[in-house]
Amino acid sequence: MTLPDWLAPFLTMDISLGEKVLRTVVVYLGIAILIRVAGKRLLAQMNSLDLVVVLLLSNVVQNSIIGPDNSVLGGMVGAVVLIGFNAGMDRLAESSTASRGLLVGGGTDVITDGRVDERALRRLGIGRSELELALRRQGADDASEVQHAVLQPEGEIVVTIKPGERAATRDDLDRAVAELKALIAAR
Repeated sequence: MTLPDWLAPFLTMDISLGEKVLRTVVVYLGIAILIRVAGKRLLAQMNSLDLVVVLLLSNVVQNSIIGPDNSVLGGMVGAVVLIGFNAGMDRLAESSTASRGLLVGGGTDVITDGRVDERALRRLGIGRSELELALRRQGADDASEVQHAVLQPEGEIVVTIKPGERAATRDDLDRAVAELKALIAAR
């Protein structure tokens, strides 16, 4: 059965289904390895140059995935393979600590007991101003107030503020007022 001329560009793939799947998986793995090697910096506080790289990356590898196939069906096959393979890789990464370490990596300490690890910042490509911005966003005015800060593989800097440096919450103030009232009432 031959397709009508108007339908053929939508449903006729110029490469085999197996080649389409293999191309998609190979490009996915290649980009995943590049991002893993490039480090967490690409995922952290992106600057304008990092954004340019991310925007151009899909265009650079497009032909590697689609080859000579510009059909709608070919594009949908590629999209389904990308989403499905990514879901499988996510599940694999979460299945054990070892697979998560291999596929995603671990966190990198950038501050310990108020001391900034300058070597780690240089290795990650994170500037002091970016670190200070992340600290302020999480309630610390300065690195000296931080017990621990880690750049997670997902690109987020997670900050633990020293107990004595944490800002008081409304609940903290309410408890303190209640304690004072109880002390005054007891006298």
